[in-house]
Amino acid sequence: MTTTEQAPEKPDHDPLDLSSLDFWSRSTAEREETFAELRAERPVTWHPPAEGVLGRPEGEGGFWAVVRHEDIAYVSKNPKLFCSGQGVQFQDAPPELLEASQSFLAMDSPRHTQLRKIVGSAFTPKQIRTLENRIAQRADMIVDELLEHGDGDFVQLVCRRLPMWMIYDMMGLPAEQQDALAEAADLLVSANDAEVRAAHGVDDPVQLMGQALMALLGPGLQVAEERRKDPRDDLMTNLVQAEVDGQSLTDDEIGAFFVLLSVAGNDTTRNTIAHTAVALTEFRDERRRLAADLDGLLPTAVEEMVRWASPVLTFRRTAVEDTEIRGQRIAAGDKVVMFYESGNRDTAVFTDPLRLDVGRDPNPHQGFGGGGPHFCMGNMLARTQLREIWRRLLTVAPDFEVGEPARLTSNFVNAVKSLPIRLNR
Repeated sequence: MTTTEQAPEKPDHDPLDLSSLDFWSRSTAEREETFAELRAERPVTWHPPAEGVLGRPEGEGGFWAVVRHEDIAYVSKNPKLFCSGQGVQFQDAPPELLEASQSFLAMDSPRHTQLRKIVGSAFTPKQIRTLENRIAQRADMIVDELLEHGDGDFVQLVCRRLPMWMIYDMMGLPAEQQDALAEAADLLVSANDAEVRAAHGVDDPVQLMGQALMALLGPGLQVAEERRKDPRDDLMTNLVQAEVDGQSLTDDEIGAFFVLLSVAGNDTTRNTIAHTAVALTEFRDERRRLAADLDGLLPTAVEEMVRWASPVLTFRRTAVEDTEIRGQRIAAGDKVVMFYESGNRDTAVFTDPLRLDVGRDPNPHQGFGGGGPHFCMGNMLARTQLREIWRRLLTVAPDFEVGEPARLTSNFVNAVKSLPIRLNR
């Protein structure tokens, strides 16, 4: 990987399609067939623009797909070569939506570092340890209510509840608003899915995203204003009191923070719980192994859950200057997309990656990103929630089964819309 001097010419688009929503409507196993071929034969390939909320853009060159674990880590850990400030989404979206939802996710240092520190203090290992008892109590309550309810939709009864409660409690949002906020956060990343749009009576995905954004920003900014007058021990107070370069954050910046934390704090853990339930139903020997030694195996099992789920499918960077990855000449300004689902099944790193192994160690998965300055800030919170919900579930309902998941069509989050569960008590 070396820097070049001449603007490179683009190769033909690769015959394997990573751009269409049809590809992202396929199962993980079907997508893996494509990724496996690319990893083995063409690990860095050129593709047409991604189909997304604005359709397929005309007149744009496309993007480079990076599918090997090593190369994903290289792009992630070299922000001076591959920046985030020109966008991190796979496909383009209206600038006003991006500005109101991505916050420091789509920034580079020094601004990224400054803003990340404001929120980062709430997610340190020490701070998460102070929340452990609360998380365990909430997990117990959720599973107890599942037992009372009986069979139903695992996503609604379990998966979405713990992460929703925790992130909005940390932010200081009232309990009565949390369900509606979590639904709006879901919609913001679900607009590509035709079934979701039909359920909300909206044909235009951009319109649906706009509605979801407003549903998040209104309550979030209202609480921000309340905290200016009445500070409390919560994350929203941290935001309204914070200063960067001697200036307070604007409402737009606070709103973008709130939207980002709503999506990141809810979606990733929720979907990892759902995908884990599917995997433990398929790999029953691993489920029995874990249930028999929860204290010993939960630390490694949680890492395997995140690897298996790969809850965030893609992130994009933009080349800052002409460079190369594995002999492919990449021009300044080119989009470079990292495919975490592929990196997490790379046979150069993981033995038998298509099998769930609750004792897998080491497990350098990329479920929280490939490293570098944008590594998931909430990783410790997510790990703790996963550990506690599965400790309780496998203790009181070890014989559960789930059916076929209804998957969201998305090239961003690996989401499960619904998942039937039978407790078999």
